Amino acid sequence: MPNVMKVQSGYKAQTLSAFLKQPALAAIPNTDFPPATSQGIKDNFYEYLDAALQFVPETPLDKNLRARLASIGIGPGKTFEFKDLSEEHKAAVLLGMKDGEEKIEKFLASRVKQVNGWKVGSVFGDENFYNGNWLMRATAAKAGIYGNDAVEDVYPIASNDAKGELLDGSKHNYTLTFPAGKLPPVNAFWSVTMYHGKRQLLIQNSINRYLINSPMLPSMKKNADGSLTLYIQKDSPGKAKEANWLPALNGPIYLVMRLYWPKTQAPSILPAGSGTWSPPGIVQAK
Repeated sequence: MPNVMKVQSGYKAQTLSAFLKQPALAAIPNTDFPPATSQGIKDNFYEYLDAALQFVPETPLDKNLRARLASIGIGPGKTFEFKDLSEEHKAAVLLGMKDGEEKIEKFLASRVKQVNGWKVGSVFGDENFYNGNWLMRATAAKAGIYGNDAVEDVYPIASNDAKGELLDGSKHNYTLTFPAGKLPPVNAFWSVTMYHGKRQLLIQNSINRYLINSPMLPSMKKNADGSLTLYIQKDSPGKAKEANWLPALNGPIYLVMRLYWPKTQAPSILPAGSGTWSPPGIVQAK
C-alpha cells in the first residue's frame, strides 16, 4: 500500500486548458438530469434516453434510428413526456419496452454457451464491431456495460454448479479445481471474483478477500498432483487451506472468472464459448 500511495501522490489533476496553458472554455450550462436511480430509469426510461441523447453525437450508423426516435419526441432539443401521451400510445410504449426486454434476453441466451456450469461468450466491442446491430449493443449493455472485447478479456459467469444447481453458500461448500497445467490460459492475468447472487455486489467477509487471482499463486497451495483447488464457502476451510479460500455469502452467490488478454493459441478460451480450453465446473464439497 505505501508504494501505491507513492504512485498516487505523483498524479496531479488539472483542466486541459491549464495543462496546455490556454484560456479556459466557457462553462457549459447546468443540466437538469432526472434523478439517477434504478427504479427511476425503469419507470421513466424514455425520459432518461431523451436527456442522455443531448450529449451523444449522431453517427452515420445511428442516423435512421435517431430519426425514428425524433418522430416520437426523443432527442436533442426535444422533450418526451410519457404522462402526456394518450392511453393508446402509453400502452404501445410499454409493450414496446417489454418486447425489447424479451428480445435482449433471448439474444443473450443465444450468444453464450453453457460450459461446465459456466456461461461463456462475448457481446462486447467497439462501434465497428456492432455495425448498427442495436440488439447486440443493448445486450452488451445489460450483460456488463463497458465490458472489454474478447481479445482483451473473456468473462465466464457461473450461477450454477457443474450439476446445474444454483450456487448457494448457505446450503453447500464448493470447490473449483484447475487440473495440473490447465490454469486459465492468458498473456496477462486471470481472476475469480465472488458476488452476491441477488444484489450483484461484492461480499463483505472476515478476511477482506473478494477474489482470487493469478498474482496470488505464489502464496497458494497446490495439491500433490499439481492441481489447484479453490475453496468456495462462507466459513474458513481451516488455516492450512485458507490461502485458497474465496469467502462466500450465507446465501445465493455467483462467480465471474476474468481472463485478461487470453491466449490465441491452443489451449485457448477463444473463440469465446467454443475454444480448446474450458473453465472447470464448480462442485459441491463432500
